[in-house]
Amino acid sequence: MKVKIGTRGSKLALSQTNFVAAGLQKAAPEIDIEVCVIKTRGDIMQDVSLLQIGGQGVFVKEIEEALLSGSIDLAVHSMKDVPGEIPEELIFPAILQREDVRDVLVTRGRVKFEFLPKGAKIGTGSQRRGAQIKSFMPDVEIVPLRGNIDTRLKKIETENLTGVVLAAAGLKRLGYGEVITQFLPTEIMLPAVGQGALGVQVRKSDAALAELCARLNHNTTAAEVTAERAYLQALGGGCRLPIAAYGLMEGRRLTLEGLLASPNGAEVLRDKVWGEPGEAEALGRRLADMILEKGGRRLLELMNC
Repeated sequence: MKVKIGTRGSKLALSQTNFVAAGLQKAAPEIDIEVCVIKTRGDIMQDVSLLQIGGQGVFVKEIEEALLSGSIDLAVHSMKDVPGEIPEELIFPAILQREDVRDVLVTRGRVKFEFLPKGAKIGTGSQRRGAQIKSFMPDVEIVPLRGNIDTRLKKIETENLTGVVLAAAGLKRLGYGEVITQFLPTEIMLPAVGQGALGVQVRKSDAALAELCARLNHNTTAAEVTAERAYLQALGGGCRLPIAAYGLMEGRRLTLEGLLASPNGAEVLRDKVWGEPGEAEALGRRLADMILEKGGRRLLELMNC
């Protein structure tokens, strides 16, 4: 059985894909795996903000199209890149165990968040990160930043930045943990939906491959990400507003915290719910209703979402 795995060509994406491939090979030694690199719109247009080229989903669409056409058999995605809605012909039979969910700060001189000077220049391509930083420190200048991890780290020097904010998971997976100045607590920086989790996507009709992939599923992470994605979907999925969510399983209790903010961070709506893991989707929808009632509906209307 030959399995073609589609992925982006970045160092991080290939590292993540090789990790998944090794897991599949261990589960089924008889399979023959081929990794196929697919260039996405997000990878090609690195001089344009993600919002301008379509927002969430720009690192996924071309890979999903290859999966739908049969050019590949399986796709590996960072779940934070996956939009709220996916083609109905595709499924995620496996969400792997999550890495560190937090964002991190990397700065010159290892200056921590609470000691950032007035007018500090912080690089990020994420509206979610920028809005949350501005909500705590309105005088910080957010500098739009694109590119792979190495490129963004180099821009601290080349763009004369005070620092950058990145996902802990990516740095850890590449062995760059030593560059981290500070892990930002979720009280300051609520993560992106699905952050730190890898998803394996296949065609719904490919039952045998879906069954094989399901052996890699991590039930706890799957429940957390399911709740987060239900929250994203209930808010419209592709809205051009900063959205964040964090599901956390502790024992048999699933807690879901969510955020919706104005792009400049002047208004941040945040709340949480909890329940059983079997209620993951319902928890996401309930939390979205709470956020909408707190003022989220008005924010969405202002952005024509």
